[in-house]
Amino acid sequence: MCRTDQVPEPGEGQDVDATDAVFTSLLEDSAEELYEEAPCGYVSTLMDGTIAKINATLLAWLGLERSEVVGRKRFADLLTVGGRLYHETHFAPMLQMQGAVSGIAMDIKTAAGRMPVLVTSKVKTTEEGEPLLIRTTVFDARDRRAYESELLRRRTVAEEARRQAEADRARLQEALAVLQQNLLPAELPTIPGLEAGSYYHTASPDLLGGDFYDLFPLETGRWAFFLGDVCGKGPQAAAVTSLTRYTLRAAALHNPDPVTVLTTLNTVLHERYTSGDPRYCTAIYGVLDLTGEHVGVHLASGGHPPALIQRTDGSADYLPTPGGMLIGVLPQAHFSATRTDLLPGETLLLYTDGLTEARTGPQRERYGDDALREFTAARPGHGPQALIAALTGLLASFGTGLDDDTALLALGVPAPLPTTVSES
Repeated sequence: MCRTDQVPEPGEGQDVDATDAVFTSLLEDSAEELYEEAPCGYVSTLMDGTIAKINATLLAWLGLERSEVVGRKRFADLLTVGGRLYHETHFAPMLQMQGAVSGIAMDIKTAAGRMPVLVTSKVKTTEEGEPLLIRTTVFDARDRRAYESELLRRRTVAEEARRQAEADRARLQEALAVLQQNLLPAELPTIPGLEAGSYYHTASPDLLGGDFYDLFPLETGRWAFFLGDVCGKGPQAAAVTSLTRYTLRAAALHNPDPVTVLTTLNTVLHERYTSGDPRYCTAIYGVLDLTGEHVGVHLASGGHPPALIQRTDGSADYLPTPGGMLIGVLPQAHFSATRTDLLPGETLLLYTDGLTEARTGPQRERYGDDALREFTAARPGHGPQALIAALTGLLASFGTGLDDDTALLALGVPAPLPTTVSES
């Protein structure tokens, strides 16, 4: 700021004078001109709605002469049919009760058709509070209505796109579910002297999983089984799963020896996916022999978690198959084989690593092999289906910690029914 004794800079006094002149010219506008040429409509009505005064702006919108309106029409007559109905049922009663109504959207009748407006009204009263007249302002809402219409249109388009996306996703999930079912047996066969149970958990309905299992007959008294996991997810993994299942079945019918079957599968996968996009899997393949006194089990593993046996004495033991290599990685692969017998009441459990690699507890720790063995040993030996039911509940308890597909296959010998001795 300058001190009072300072001389103004050159041109400073002229700028102040010019500004004062502009404001003075604005103040010289008459109140009547400001009323008539306002950027909004003004109308004053008697308490019954009869128009007593209206400005030129509103008359121009209506396409009417002043003589056609003042004393001849009520404010409601300027509105469309819907606007008049709303005015009579809502606007006028609210104005009578509250003395003022602000920003109500209506449509007025103009020479060009209907015009959206925002209406604000206020009752003028005497000093004693008696109502004298109603003053109303009418704002042009065409740009706002166009903006709202565009917002509504875009919202409608977005909602339709969302519904279409949900419908497409539902169709995709249905198709994937059908494809997934085709990669698994519809149901396990009924085998005299043997009980079987299975379960498949799908981590995501939007992706095809690569876990698989099967149980099918060989010659009389012998049955083949397998369970495995193909790397990856989606259509490519599903194609590998399909190839793996059919290869295992075909190889088993040619020569059911477990090591030979897995060797054949390794050759097929390696030759098929040796270039470009390499694919591999883990698997356990085995043969059940029901011709002897006990059910004989001969199985081999290729890079897969070991099978687990639930014993009749309340224990659970893994069947070690050390050194079994991933299937399809190398042209020549080593596979481990083992043998055991299943006694009445014992169950052989095969599973994929989605079970043991699930994350549990606040620290999101890996569930692990030891926990699975302890869980299995703690279950009563009521057969494969009872064990599968218990494991299904376990998988459900993992919640979001179970983020991978999981396949379960349990095979067991039914325990003998207890005999009762009748008194003679």
